[in-house]
Amino acid sequence: MKPTEIFGSLVFNDNVMQERLPKAVYRSLHETIANGKDLDPTVADVVASAMREWAVENGATHFTHWFQPMTGITAEKHDSFISPDGDNGVILEFSGKELIKGEPDASSFPSGGLRATFEARGYTAWDPTSYAFIKENSLCIPTAFYSYSGEALDKKTPLLRSMEAVNDQAVKVLNLLGFTDVKHVTGTVGPEQEYFLIDREMAKKRKDLIFTGRTLFGAKAPKGQEMEDHYFGVIRPRVQAFMKELNEELWKLGIYAKTEHNEVAPAQHELAPVYSTMNVACDHNQLTMEMMKRIAEKHGLMCLLHEKPFAGVNGSGKHNNWSLSTDTGINLFAPGKTPERQRLFLLMVSAVVAAVDDHQDLLRMSVASAGNDHRLGANEAPPAIVSVYLGDDLQLQLEAAAEGRSEHKKHEVLATGVHVLPDFKKDTSDRNRTSPMAFTGNKFEFRMLGSENSIADTNIALNTIFAEALANIAERLENTSDISAEIQSILADTLKNHSRIIFNGNNYSQEWVAEAERRGLLNLKTTADAMHAFATDKNVALFKRFGVYNHSEVVSRKDILLENYTKLIAIEGNTMIDMAKTQILPAGFAYGEALAQYAMNKKALGIQGIAENELLRKISALTDEIAAKTENLENVMLGLYDTEHPSYYCRDIVIPAMNELRAAADQLEPMLSKEYQPYPTYGDLLYSV
Repeated sequence: MKPTEIFGSLVFNDNVMQERLPKAVYRSLHETIANGKDLDPTVADVVASAMREWAVENGATHFTHWFQPMTGITAEKHDSFISPDGDNGVILEFSGKELIKGEPDASSFPSGGLRATFEARGYTAWDPTSYAFIKENSLCIPTAFYSYSGEALDKKTPLLRSMEAVNDQAVKVLNLLGFTDVKHVTGTVGPEQEYFLIDREMAKKRKDLIFTGRTLFGAKAPKGQEMEDHYFGVIRPRVQAFMKELNEELWKLGIYAKTEHNEVAPAQHELAPVYSTMNVACDHNQLTMEMMKRIAEKHGLMCLLHEKPFAGVNGSGKHNNWSLSTDTGINLFAPGKTPERQRLFLLMVSAVVAAVDDHQDLLRMSVASAGNDHRLGANEAPPAIVSVYLGDDLQLQLEAAAEGRSEHKKHEVLATGVHVLPDFKKDTSDRNRTSPMAFTGNKFEFRMLGSENSIADTNIALNTIFAEALANIAERLENTSDISAEIQSILADTLKNHSRIIFNGNNYSQEWVAEAERRGLLNLKTTADAMHAFATDKNVALFKRFGVYNHSEVVSRKDILLENYTKLIAIEGNTMIDMAKTQILPAGFAYGEALAQYAMNKKALGIQGIAENELLRKISALTDEIAAKTENLENVMLGLYDTEHPSYYCRDIVIPAMNELRAAADQLEPMLSKEYQPYPTYGDLLYSV
């Protein structure tokens, strides 16, 4: 199948709407989608009828309001189109009311105290800015999710609010700078998605992968990623077949799946899409993760989206390429060719620098999870310290503009030294793959997200803090009679007050950790640290000012995320205890018994065994240690919910106990012969596909 023939074939997109809707209805709906106009409720019945006809023609029998509660994944409840016709038959119906509003049970989703358990009513509301689509014979309608009292219970609503906030402030600044034709500014995102593929039958033999999505035990394989031969290597046939079907299914859903390749770790891969509007990009990324898991099953594979499924090799991230563009075609982060555009570009860069420095805690919080704690700070991902990479050239331009002088670096030519190869212009600066927030040409790449994270949280934070920085700039521009002089002053003040956040060096180095502390930057190493910093008075005031969250919504999200963190650690701890008791210790005992019998048999023949007795001694000592560490973890787990702050208890007590048990078990694993291994090893899992 040709991509051009199947792309968007399962999406009720603009082309379908133009074809099927009356012109007046289409114009009204298009104004809402393109320019943020209020939705006209009178168009709903006409749109619903057209949607139903189109969906049924494409094999759909049901419809669902598809939403993103604070579980981090999507939710859906399916209703068929059929209704009784009064004559023992059925007709197909789908009304405007059913399109606009749904009523899922709000008490069964996380609310962080916004809803009492007995208060069940919640509402889903149609989001016309994200196209409806067909999945598994159901018409899926992207929706927002609210409580009966009006609080947002999802990730879509605050994302849309933050997009409106940054639009309002950006338009204001652009108009003040003379770009009076700009009426709307839209955020765009391209999230690069990393993942692992392993053999499904092998994975099903490991309780840790089934219950937690990562390996809680496992000694390093003889070969990991040290040869650097997997990255961009030839894609294996089984994986290629998976990628081919994944691309086709994503293209049908209108998702711009573009790049695919092997990642650094064995069995690790990446998919990157073309940029989309933030709201749509978030929906598409959730769909991408769902389709990855579903299609992997069809190929006898298991797709692991956990941030750190294997110790000792790279974990998986999700790089969030964030940018903003006007309805007149200006990318706010693209260096312009005219003085006016260059001035705008530098002003926008300075706003990013100020925003990130003022709100390091919010950006760190936006990627906080138990899984990501294993990844951040390792030699594969940025540290938990937030900083901005501009590159030497852009930093020099910013400094020169702040001092009222011009600084321009011409593109150098990269000479290959081979006549048949073309010479070409180099970029003005290198890329920094270790930076949490790096300028990469016409966008900022925020690299701290874990592969399982929803991109909504990060983009909510980025939009809101950038809106504040723009609001501060707008206030200064409104109160000056000399725009050019004021811009120079803003740039100078940014460098004076916020240059500590700019770092163009190696974020992996220990020297940077020490330097960041000297600069006074935050180092919120764990989720427990980051989440408790979320609901400070400063952050609550920020979200309230721009209408993104109210006080209750901030506190509820902090409570939900901390509760999820504690629950996940509890599941991991209990899984470790289960595996140790029912698999690891019995395997050690059985192999020890076999060795003892072997030694006795040799002794009966008058042969004194040395190797088997020494191995038996080591295995016996390790099984004793594993048993003791398991008992210790059991005792530790009993106190988890008896403490005032379970998240800190997890960080300080439970996780160290888990690490001690794992260390002992991982020493035992390589000593066991293959037939006594209690589950597939890292070597089995990473090299089985």
